Amino acid sequence: MSTYQRIFAALDGTDAQNAVIRRAVALARANGAALYFAHVVDSLPADANGADYQALAAGVREAMEENLAPMLEELANDPRVPSCEFKVGVGRVVDVLEEHVGEWEPDLVVCGERGYSDIKYAFVGSVSKHLIRTCRCDVLVVKE
Repeated sequence: MSTYQRIFAALDGTDAQNAVIRRAVALARANGAALYFAHVVDSLPADANGADYQALAAGVREAMEENLAPMLEELANDPRVPSCEFKVGVGRVVDVLEEHVGEWEPDLVVCGERGYSDIKYAFVGSVSKHLIRTCRCDVLVVKE
């Protein structure tokens, strides 16, 4: 069995992300691994309405950091987790996640599964399926 040293967790901003966070933290503690959490503000709607998604991303980051602050502080003081980063990006979700994963080079990616209906899946695709196909490391899809 592999020992993971760098764990990347993709957060989607829904309640389902709590299961992803719990699993990523447990694996990081068990393996002594560094953690990298990322959330992406999808910019595709910006094409339709001209919204300022950079400003939105700043607001999302602030809200998520406030929400995640107790856990991030706990991890910062946990000797079993060498480092913990959190970033919010803006763009097409799969493209930005690919960028983050490519830059950070994890040996495990943890993501969630939203469980969209077949019709909605046909329109939005599957981030977890994309990560499974494109990542050069193990990918764990956490189901609620």
